[in-house]
Amino acid sequence: MTHQLVILGGGVGGTLLANVLVHKLHEDEIDVTVVDSTGKHVYQPGWLYVPFGEEETKNLVKSERKLLHKRVNLVTGTASRIEPEAKRVVMEDGTELPYDSLVVATGARIAPETVPGFEEAAHHFYSEQAARKLKGALERFEGGHLVIGVADIPYKCPPAPLEFAFKVEEYLQKRGMRNKTTITYLSPINRVFTIESVSTFVTPMLEERGIEYETFFNTESIDPKTKTITSLEGSEINYDLLVMIPPHRGAELISRSGLGDAQGWLETDRHTLEAKNFPDIYGIGDATDIPVSKSGSAAHFEAKVLAERLVDKIRGSDDEPSTYDGRVLCFLETGHGQASQLVFDFNKPPEPPDPNHFYHYEKLLFNKVYWYIVPRGIV
Repeated sequence: MTHQLVILGGGVGGTLLANVLVHKLHEDEIDVTVVDSTGKHVYQPGWLYVPFGEEETKNLVKSERKLLHKRVNLVTGTASRIEPEAKRVVMEDGTELPYDSLVVATGARIAPETVPGFEEAAHHFYSEQAARKLKGALERFEGGHLVIGVADIPYKCPPAPLEFAFKVEEYLQKRGMRNKTTITYLSPINRVFTIESVSTFVTPMLEERGIEYETFFNTESIDPKTKTITSLEGSEINYDLLVMIPPHRGAELISRSGLGDAQGWLETDRHTLEAKNFPDIYGIGDATDIPVSKSGSAAHFEAKVLAERLVDKIRGSDDEPSTYDGRVLCFLETGHGQASQLVFDFNKPPEPPDPNHFYHYEKLLFNKVYWYIVPRGIV
């Protein structure tokens, strides 16, 4: 009997997984359906470059259908709930999608509404509209106090706020506004980045470029009238322009279906990628509570592992199943045409090399070739 696989969410993990599986398995072995609310595939790392005029939003969004193999079914619509006992997904229009295996690749959603004043006062670059709006704000900025903050952890693409800090410092230099601007970076933990080795690497760079930083600053509220940010620790800081990473939560579908923790993350085994409490359900990418970077890179490597596990499961293989080791590979833009690279897993922290032009241009090249290699499972 043909195995019915439903993947909730396109994006890096869902698209790659679907394409790899239809290449590895015959038509009579698997039937793959991807459910995506918009039918659009977004290359989210590209939003970082939009505020600086280095990328156009039209280059960051493609049709999901065009990226999927012709054997993959695409359902464009919103899933209302998952019913694990009945092994089906119910869509908002009442359509039911039965499954033998279900993969949750719903990603993370931004939740700016959880911080009072955020939506009125803060800019960010985690969506097309927000990135474009920030671009306009930077063009109008004439100096003062520029504050860059992380409202909550976890969030997508952990290096992004630091990358923005380095890039905006360069941007202000080019505009002749750097000597008119104080830049402050706010971190909610006791260092500027969650991974200690990366924090040790970037902190001297912040200091060399005159970027101030404050740790243990957990944003409680923002007052857009007085332009003041208040922390849970009781401190306050004023700003003229505020760029803050919004809080992130799991998909509401996961919460509605009773599958997630308090913030809506799917509780997932870090090695097998199986949902801890629900048989035949798997999680990849930003949707899970796996203690690894919420990034396309993690979803990429997880999807590769899960594809191998599902092939073995469907064919009844006795081979030792593949496991995910926490592998992540991402770039860290450091401004002035340079970048570093972060490579790590559950057991080995990153050891970032000194910034250089090679990694910067490698990242720019990857931004362009992504569409041709990653969703199609070529790498």
